[in-house]
Amino acid sequence: MSDVIKASTAPRPVGQYPHARRVGNQLFLSGIGPRDPATNAIVGNVHDADDRLIGYDIDAQTRVVFANVRSVLEASGAHWEDLVDVTVYLTDMAADFARYNAVWAEYFPDIDTAPCRTTVGISALPTPIAIELKCVAVVKE
Repeated sequence: MSDVIKASTAPRPVGQYPHARRVGNQLFLSGIGPRDPATNAIVGNVHDADDRLIGYDIDAQTRVVFANVRSVLEASGAHWEDLVDVTVYLTDMAADFARYNAVWAEYFPDIDTAPCRTTVGISALPTPIAIELKCVAVVKE
């Protein structure tokens, strides 16, 4: 049996799925991107006068993704420190990994307490975002 988590402080999922599911003391978060919870706008995207996407700010998108993950964790009764495994999807590994990795180090400065991490380069995500996180946490009883 699992509990469905819907976080009112996180952006709406872009499909028919919950923000997270809790099974015992394990918490599985759905993929989370850099959307503003209030407006649903993608933070960090840059558009031209015709509203075509012409660029993005990976630092801003990474920080918003982390804030959104934190919101789902808190809605689930978990904390940032409860993360144990994070899969990161980047749409441009060559251009974005170093900058994303520097932001990661700000949020997880101690390797002994940081979650495990896998970073995967992919060609696209379902919406025009440059980063998405898939997380697993263990909630303290």
